[in-house]
Amino acid sequence: MKELNVRSLSGELVRLSSETLEELNTTLRGEVICPDDARYEASRQIWNAMIDREPALIVRCTGTADVMQAVSFARQMNLLVSVRGAGHNIAGKSLCDEAMLIDLSGINYVHVDPDRRRAVAGPGATLGDLDHEAQRYGLAVPVGINSTTGVGGLTLGGGFGWLSRSLGLSVDNLVAAEVVTAQGERLRCDAENHSDLFWAIRGGGGNFGIVTSFEFNAHPVGPLVMSGPAVFPFDQARSLLQAYRKFCASSPEQLTTWAVIRTAPPLPFLDPQYHGQLAVIIVALYNGPMDEGERAIAPIRELGQPIADGFAPHPFVAFQQAFDPLLTPGSRNYWKSHNFAELSDGLIDTLVEYGGRLPSPQSEIFVAQLGGAINRVASDATAYPHRDVEYVMNVHTRWDEHADDRECIGWAREFFDATKAYATGGVYVNFISEDEERVDGAYGSNYAKLAQVKSTYDPDNFFRINQNIAPS
Repeated sequence: MKELNVRSLSGELVRLSSETLEELNTTLRGEVICPDDARYEASRQIWNAMIDREPALIVRCTGTADVMQAVSFARQMNLLVSVRGAGHNIAGKSLCDEAMLIDLSGINYVHVDPDRRRAVAGPGATLGDLDHEAQRYGLAVPVGINSTTGVGGLTLGGGFGWLSRSLGLSVDNLVAAEVVTAQGERLRCDAENHSDLFWAIRGGGGNFGIVTSFEFNAHPVGPLVMSGPAVFPFDQARSLLQAYRKFCASSPEQLTTWAVIRTAPPLPFLDPQYHGQLAVIIVALYNGPMDEGERAIAPIRELGQPIADGFAPHPFVAFQQAFDPLLTPGSRNYWKSHNFAELSDGLIDTLVEYGGRLPSPQSEIFVAQLGGAINRVASDATAYPHRDVEYVMNVHTRWDEHADDRECIGWAREFFDATKAYATGGVYVNFISEDEERVDGAYGSNYAKLAQVKSTYDPDNFFRINQNIAPS
C-alpha cells in the first residue's frame, strides 16, 4: 500500500504511511482498499449517480470487531469519517472526498427467530434480504418499498412503507440495537439499557454511533397480500386526487395507498398504447385476509375510469420488489419532499400543474398515505417526530445525462417552493437531498433532546457526515 493523505477532523491533511496502513489491514477480518486498488472504483459507487466523491481510503468491515477497530484507528489518527451501509442515501452522505469510509456492506446477515417473532439484521442487509428471510416463516418487518434499500439507513431515519399504517414505522418495531460509539466501544441499547441512545437512534440518523445489529419485532404477513396498481389517464388527475382524498379519510389502517404521477411503465396488464403516457397510478396493499382486502380496495376502481387494473393477490416479497426496475442504480436522482396534514384543493391543483410537465420520463411525484398506527405513537416517544402527518410527498426527479441537471433540478425546486405553503414544515430525513439544510425540519421538536444525547455519546461530533446534530 502507498502512503495516503486523509482529511482530519480539524480540516488539514494527515499523512498515513504505508506501514500504518498495512498494520491497520492486519488487524481486520475485512480489508483496507486504497485508490490504487483495482476494487476502489467499484467500492466507492453508490445508488445515486449524481454523487461522485473519492474517499482517501475505504475500510471494508465484516463484523462488529472490525467496526470498533476502524473507529479506534480513525480516532487515534484524528481522521474525518463517513459511514456506508447499502449506499442508498439520496444525499450521498456515505461518501466524503479525502475522508476515511467505514464500509458496512459486508456485514450482511439476517437471522429470524419464528418462535419469538424477532428478526436481527446487520447494517449491510437490504430490505430484500430481510423480506426473504422473514417470509420463510410467514413474517415481515415494516420497512420501505424498494428492496435494494439498506435496512440500516432506512431504520435510523424512521422507515415507512406498505405495512406502516397497520404495524408502525421501522423504528416503532426496533426492540434493540448494537452500537459502536465514537469512542470505539460496543454498547447494546434497548428500553432498559442506554435508553437515551436507543431513543435517539430511532429517527436521529447516524449521529450517535455505528449500528452493527438491528433487532426487530416481526409480524405475520402474507405470504399473499391483496395489492397492486390501478392506472388512470392523466386528464382525470384533478378529480381523481380529490376522490382519493375522500377515500383515504375513511380507509382502514390495514390498507395503505399511494398516488403516483408519472409516465406509465410497461406494466404487463397495461395496453401497450398507454406505455410512456402520462398517468396517475394508485398503488395499494392490504395487510389482512384476501376477502377483506378485495372489499377495501374495490372502491379505488371507482375513483375514476381506470385504463388498467392490476389489483390481485401477490406474494408479499414480489410486491416489495415491484418498483425495483424503476429505481435501479446508475441514474441521476434529486429529491424534494414535504409532509402534509391534508391534501387541500390548492395542493391538488399544484400537483396537477407540475405533474403535467415532468422534466424527464423517469421522474415522478408520489404522495404516500401515512397515519394509522404511525400516528398513535407520541411525537417524543422516539426521535422520529412527525406523528401528525397524513401524507408525505416526494418529488423524485430522475434522469441519465449530466446535461439535464439544470432543467431537472430546477423543476424540482420550483415545484417544492410552490407546495411549501400547504406543508407542515417537517420533512422525512431520508428524503433530504444533497444541497438541503433542513435539519430542524427533520428532527423538529426533538432536536434539543437529540443534541443532549449527542453530547453524551459523541461530544466531539466525530460522526458528522450526516444530517448533522451538533452537540449541545
